[in-house]
Amino acid sequence: MRNNVRAAPVIKWAGGKRQLRDEILKRVPDNFSTYYEPFIGGGAVLFALCPKKAVINDVNSELINIYQVIRDDVDALVSDLKKHENSSEYFYNLREKDRDTESFHRLSPVEKASRIIYLNKTCYNGLFRVNRAGEFNAPYGFYKNPNIVNEPVLRAVSQYFNSAEIRFSCMDFEESLKSIEKDCFVYLDPPYDPVSTTANFTGYDKGGFNKGEQIRLKNVCDRLNKMGIRFLLSNSATDFITQLYIDYKIDIVQAKRAINSNPDKRGEIDEVLIRNYE
Repeated sequence: MRNNVRAAPVIKWAGGKRQLRDEILKRVPDNFSTYYEPFIGGGAVLFALCPKKAVINDVNSELINIYQVIRDDVDALVSDLKKHENSSEYFYNLREKDRDTESFHRLSPVEKASRIIYLNKTCYNGLFRVNRAGEFNAPYGFYKNPNIVNEPVLRAVSQYFNSAEIRFSCMDFEESLKSIEKDCFVYLDPPYDPVSTTANFTGYDKGGFNKGEQIRLKNVCDRLNKMGIRFLLSNSATDFITQLYIDYKIDIVQAKRAINSNPDKRGEIDEVLIRNYE
């Protein structure tokens, strides 16, 4: 199903893998039973592979809701997306919905998915970012013609989800791997270890992802390795990460990153692809 070129990410995600897609794909094993991705994010690798059987997880409930709505009710989602207005006032009124718990809980799953896709397409730099209270806090982007309703891609993704055996979950990454079997393959794309004290971005979820979490992830990789399960992991090429995974195969690759408040600091940076197989 790799030739399904129309299935593609429906939202922009900090650390998205479109830039590294080719480097990742050439390292993916040719044969495996089930594809696991505990940090799905924008899903660039998933949509490039389109595996017939997959277990897809993320701790971000808003994100998993988007995918479930695309699978179950894409017509209603497309219809709701067409209602949105590209204006600052409309943007901030809709963004503030998650500040009012009662109002937010009255939204249907379709309305919640539509809201996040709209905010993602119209906010500054096009990303999903929340504060410590879990409230969306990216500002309005002032784009003239944002592609709010990418209907062909939404329908292609829905078609893929309904033609394959996909299980979605919203839980801790370690928990999502507990039922994994030996002939499966895992791609891990956690929030990256920051390359500097000012480069840290873990705002995709209010919980964050610190060095303690990176170590816990490494321990999970060790358990996968002992079970004979192949994994491929992407992260930043920091000394901390390269030393943490020193016992595994580490390839340094370059990725162009466009999300930075300072345009002069946007460009190619070193990242690592780590695996436990040849």
